[in-house]
Amino acid sequence: MRILMLSWEYPPKAVGGIAQHVYDLTAALAEAGEDVYLLTCGEAGIPEYEKINGVHVHRIIPYQVSAPDFVTWVAQLNIALLEKTIPLMAKLEEFNIIHAHDWLVAYAARVIKHAYRLPLIATIHATEYGRNYGLHNDMQRHISDIEWWLCFEAWRVICCSQYMKREIRYVFQVPEDKIKIIVNGVNPANFQLKQPEAKREQYAAPDEQLVFCVGRLVREKGFQVLLDAVPHILTRCPKTKFVIAGKGPYEKNLRQQAAKMGIAHRIYFTGYVDDEVRNSLYNWADVAVFPSLYEPFGIVALEAMAAKTPVVVSDTGGLSEIVRHGLDGLKAYPGNSQSLTNMIVYLLQNSELRTKLRQGAYLKAQKEFNWPNIAQQTKEVYREVWKAHGHSLLNSHTAPEKIFNRVTRIFARA
Repeated sequence: MRILMLSWEYPPKAVGGIAQHVYDLTAALAEAGEDVYLLTCGEAGIPEYEKINGVHVHRIIPYQVSAPDFVTWVAQLNIALLEKTIPLMAKLEEFNIIHAHDWLVAYAARVIKHAYRLPLIATIHATEYGRNYGLHNDMQRHISDIEWWLCFEAWRVICCSQYMKREIRYVFQVPEDKIKIIVNGVNPANFQLKQPEAKREQYAAPDEQLVFCVGRLVREKGFQVLLDAVPHILTRCPKTKFVIAGKGPYEKNLRQQAAKMGIAHRIYFTGYVDDEVRNSLYNWADVAVFPSLYEPFGIVALEAMAAKTPVVVSDTGGLSEIVRHGLDGLKAYPGNSQSLTNMIVYLLQNSELRTKLRQGAYLKAQKEFNWPNIAQQTKEVYREVWKAHGHSLLNSHTAPEKIFNRVTRIFARA
């Protein structure tokens, strides 16, 4: 099948977890025989077109017109996506499916759907309601309305966990039979340690244990809960260093919190780290901690498991579904620094348990979260929708000769 996929993130341009998800999914779909065209946001210095892992990647630079806010910029991006799509559609044979990732490409996806009469599939990675624990201003309500609209326009809505399915049903009133759960995936080969230039002593002393935390520095990731736990952890495990990798709008707050608590000398805020340094930190860490308050899936925890690092996670969202307490990780009560302290200390003081969790987590990542299986499940959704789309054409008011031609193409490709 020929798939037109829309995503505002794709490596090397990455803000959250969507970029890696789309990179791995498109590569796995292409490996499985699908013809995938990805339209995504680009920037200066990155090629406008590349064929990566068999995927046709078209990068579009949004209009260079000042935008008063992020939502206006997103609208400009969508118009630019359409400008690229129209000549692409004219050049190539008919596409089968449009696959849109999150609200940031909803406008373009909806126009393409109706202009070319193609079925639309949407993956909802997170919701504005969930990120903010409700809708508190006009901007948040506007974004949530676009998310609802995308779900309404989609033939199927894909999400990554039971938690997200419940959230989508509650927030957007999406019928249960319209939602398909397909978990996120991880490739353990991406976390194999090579010959790193970074040295452990750059981050912690030889006699210090290392607690590692990585992610976008926003409030919902719960880094502030970890900082609240640090003094209690140090009381029981005084030779511990905490490394927090990533960047985001909450970084200043976290640095100020660490300074006020008098623990800044025990915290290393690295900022952005590349894959090599990240993999080294996973390898050196005694514990990887993900204290999220809101987490639709929890890909960073899955990456730590694939890197063979023992994990402590909040018992919330998708993290609850990934980790089995005591078998492949430990869970702490979300937002509870004392519970988080207990779990981290328990692991730091128990090397046998760390070995057990490391082994169980790695096997689980390989078996249950591999991309070939995820690509196969996604292909099944594509074919189910394409078949239903063909039946709907037979019952439409389209001219008979157009129906015949389109249905002929449908079954020729089935």
